[in-house]
Amino acid sequence: MHSVNRAVAPPLSASGELRLAQLLVFVTPALWSVNYLVARWAPDVIAPHALAIGRWVVAAAVLAGFCAPELRAKRHLVRDEWRRCLVLGALGMWVCGAFVYIGGRHTTAVNIGLLYAVAPVAIALASALWLGERFGRAQVVGVVLALAGVLHILAQGRWASLASFAINPGDAWIAVAVACWAAYSVLLRRWPSAFGPVARLTLIACGGIVVLLPFTVWEALFWLPTTPSWRAAGLVLAAALIPGAAAYCAYSTMQRVLGAARVGVVMYLGPLYSAVVGWAVLGVRIEPFHAVGAALILPGIWFATRR
Repeated sequence: MHSVNRAVAPPLSASGELRLAQLLVFVTPALWSVNYLVARWAPDVIAPHALAIGRWVVAAAVLAGFCAPELRAKRHLVRDEWRRCLVLGALGMWVCGAFVYIGGRHTTAVNIGLLYAVAPVAIALASALWLGERFGRAQVVGVVLALAGVLHILAQGRWASLASFAINPGDAWIAVAVACWAAYSVLLRRWPSAFGPVARLTLIACGGIVVLLPFTVWEALFWLPTTPSWRAAGLVLAAALIPGAAAYCAYSTMQRVLGAARVGVVMYLGPLYSAVVGWAVLGVRIEPFHAVGAALILPGIWFATRR
């Protein structure tokens, strides 16, 4: 019976896993770009912490449906990892969730994508210091090209304007989320787990829900009470399924195959995806500097993710 099952659904080979991970490098930022839209649509519809906790309650329930047998079989191991899940949940689900939605009330979707594009540098540096990951020359070239593309978009093609770049309060919230995303990425790789990617993400999401709960209650009582509505439910569902369960599972898969530093470069695609999403949905114009940035970022991604 086991041999028949393996014949019908063979596991991916090493080369197959590599090709899948490299494909996900370009797919995952597209999934995350939905979160930029959610962050811009959420004001006056649903409060930031309410949106974040709703997102991860739904995502955890969906993910648990796929990994329930593993969670039951390994439930005795949860006590060995719950503290780490709590830390990862605080970083990845609370800060990288609610803080982004708070920042989205005061900044643009393009700015969110641009700021998140800084994360690969922090991830690569932290990976070299704490994970022992090393970049070859091709990876260094890739990071330099991609970073140059991001800066070109940030400067809108006028590099002298970078000297006068100013950060607003919304950008500051996003910057904190970027720093915590880098920490989440490195710790996810540094801390081994007895659970598979989906089961581990389910446990981390539960840790995030625990951290989010008191802040959500405080928010509802003293800052921004949320009135239930179909629009609010739609935003929660979109955030839970697309930039939540799907994107985080893809990110975990890429990290396992490519490593934290290489996978960090997916953030360089943020400005491109946020620009396209902003043009298609929010009516933001795509300028020539976006095309130049893309011409630098896309080859950079290819170089940085090569073995």
